[in-house]
Parts: sequence; C-alpha cells; structure tokens
Amino acid sequence: MCQFNLYLHLFETELDMNFVEELRWRGMLHTEMPGTEDMLNKGMASGYIGFDPTADSLHVGHLTQIMTLIHFQCAGHKPYALVGGATGMVGDPSGKSAERNLLSEDVLQHNLEAVKKQLTRFLDFNTGANSAEMVNNYDWFKNFTFLDFIRDVGKHITVNYMMAKDSVKKRLEGDTGMSFTEFTYQLVQGYDFYYLWKYHNCSLQMGGSDQWGNIVTGTELIRRKDSGEAFALTTNLIKKADGTKFGKTESGAVWLDAERTSPYQFYQFWLNTTDVDAKSYIRIFTLLGRDVIEAMEVEHDAAPHTRVLQKALAKDITIRVHGEAEYEKAIKSSEFLFGNIGIEFLSELNEAEVLGLFAGVPNYTIALSELEQGINAADLLAAKTAVFASKGEAKKMIQGGGVAINKVKIGTADDVYNANALIGDKFIVAQKGKKNYFLIIAE
Repeated sequence: MCQFNLYLHLFETELDMNFVEELRWRGMLHTEMPGTEDMLNKGMASGYIGFDPTADSLHVGHLTQIMTLIHFQCAGHKPYALVGGATGMVGDPSGKSAERNLLSEDVLQHNLEAVKKQLTRFLDFNTGANSAEMVNNYDWFKNFTFLDFIRDVGKHITVNYMMAKDSVKKRLEGDTGMSFTEFTYQLVQGYDFYYLWKYHNCSLQMGGSDQWGNIVTGTELIRRKDSGEAFALTTNLIKKADGTKFGKTESGAVWLDAERTSPYQFYQFWLNTTDVDAKSYIRIFTLLGRDVIEAMEVEHDAAPHTRVLQKALAKDITIRVHGEAEYEKAIKSSEFLFGNIGIEFLSELNEAEVLGLFAGVPNYTIALSELEQGINAADLLAAKTAVFASKGEAKKMIQGGGVAINKVKIGTADDVYNANALIGDKFIVAQKGKKNYFLIIAE
C-alpha cells in the first residue's frame, strides 16, 4: 500500500485523485507543458524525477520531489526515480554560481546505494503495473563513447538553443564562467529523458522549477530525434516566509539519514516551523487529505498557541522518514527537556541519540579518571566545566535550590559526584533553573 492510500484508509477519506489537481491545491504546481494534464487523464502514464547522488543521504530539500512521485504513483501512474550515477560525475549548473567538485566513482557508488535505500521508504516497488522503478543513468552512459554521443545526441540540439537557457546565461555573465563539462549537462539530462521515453515508455519528466530548461531540452531532443512527444511539469521551489533558505539550520542541512540528523532534531525542525510556513508545509510535505488539513487550519486559526499544524506536520513526516518508534522517542525527548520525564529516559538512548538531543546546548568534557575519584559540585560545575563562571556563583545558586544534576537538585556545593552519576557510563546532565541544560561528557 502506498503512503497516500494508507492515509486515505486511516482517515476514511475517498478521493478520485487527479495528479495535477492534487499538486495544484497543495500549492506545489509551478509549470506544466500544454497537454500534460490531458495526457495524464487518459490513463496510466510513466514519469520520472532525477536525484543527484552528491551525498550519501537525501535531505529535506529533496522532499518536494519525493512527495511529487508519491502523489504520481497514488494517482495510478508509474514513477521512475532516476539516480544520476552518470550526471553526478558532471554536475548540474542550474541554480549554481560556481562549478562544484566532481566525485570519484567509488564515492558515487556508495552514495547511490544509500540514496536508493532511502527512496524505497517512500515509493511502492511491488504494486503491480504502476510499481515504482529505480534506474541509474550510468547504466546507459557507461558504454556511450564521446563520438557516438556528439553524433547521436549533440547534432540534434544547437548551441544557440543551449546558450538561451537561463542557467547558462547566469553562469556566463558571472565571474567564474562555465566549463564545457557543465555546459553539456543539459544534453546529458536530455538524453536521460530520451532513453526513458524510448525504452521505458516514460512520457513525463518532473522536477523543481529551476530544472525547466534541462527538462524541455529532453522533450526537444525527443521531438527532433524521433519525432516523438513528451511532457514536462515542475514544482515550486520551497521558500520560507521570511525569505531565508528552506531546509537549513544553524548546524547545516537537515538530512533524512538518522546518523546525520537525529530523529529528534528532524522532528524539532518541523515542530519549530512558523505559523505562516506551517500552513504551506502541511499541504506540501504531508499526506493528510484536504478536508483534514482545512479542518486543522480552522482549529489553528482559533488557537495558534496549540500549534496543531506544527504538531501534525512534524508527526506525519517524522513517522514516514524514521518510523513510529523514533517519532515516539522524539516526543519523549521533548518532554524530557521540558521536565515531564525523568533522567532514566536517557538510558533508552544510544550515545549518538544523547548527543543529538543535547546538540544545541553547551557540552563539556572531563576526565573519567578524575570523576572516578570524586568531584564536589562546585568544582564540577565551575572548575572542571564552565557551567558557572566561578565557584562563588555556583555555590550561591546551589544554595538557592536552582541547580540540578541528572534532574535531582544539588543539596550543597560540597556534594560529591563520581562515576556512579554517569548515564550510559558517559554522560552527566546539569541544569541551571528549569530550561538551561548542560551536558558533561566523561572520557
């Protein structure tokens, strides 16, 4: 069962799903080539989106395209996810101001396998005629010689046509220029479309709006080379209401890989969405039906402080990316930090999860050998770490009952802590007041 149909079942919603209309009401649709919707309405069609394996994980910036493929499949069409083993060696200039570093074959192969594994979480690869398929363009480019390529592909697309693309113009007008490698990227991507059209009956390519130029190069190649017809559809690039870039935090990109971005951090990213952005994201990034979303929006407008949209958004995406168990753990992590769960909860987490939970708070390292001998509270918090600027300040706040170790208030500044205080043989949690946390790591 695909993810969208699962949600239809859960919410007992019946929907005669039209793919383009689905994207339209969700605010995802940017541009479609004339005739695209009519073609899709005639019956099952095949379409694809390319994913560039420049890292060994996808990130939240890829989720719009993943959602597009999910909706495409759940409308009864057959989705192809093209993982660009060949194009990843070249580099797409679209939206870039400088040429990026090219990756080795070994690194690309590792990235390909990781990205493929992530995509299988979202698409149904075993559902009959419209089962999803994954393809790698390296398979059809690896034996394609340069001479064959310029003869069979290059002669059909003029330099004038290629120079007219916005992505090319912007680079040529900039300070860095554009290499021949990147200039040919649109031909390589165009041939991808031609190959999938010819050998997989793939009549539609989809992507972000910055991909329009590359996509229509493919439709043009199909027309000029084989007098065929193919279609293009793009989705809106996601922007935050305040104008800052979507998918970035102070610590960098928000990844789908739990090793790169913990499920707790992932959950918090969505939970901290502004009210304005939540109204957009709940439509784009969740599989909730229109009636459910509109009812939530009414509830949210009546009581914004309850953050009903943010909670539904974070829950839906976290479960689909990381699973229900990790979602529940993320909820407990939030409750732990806000005082509703005891210190024993940390024992349920592995080392990476503990570090992820406290990634945004000050971390201090102390020697395990010193802790084993015993350290009094004042020294632990002001000499061995910098939780307090001085012992005097530490003693004063401890005396006032405002300091805790492992969620237990410190009795006196002379209380001694040793290795028995460690959680998971490694961590001590200090608190100043209720909300100021510090993580002490014994090594």
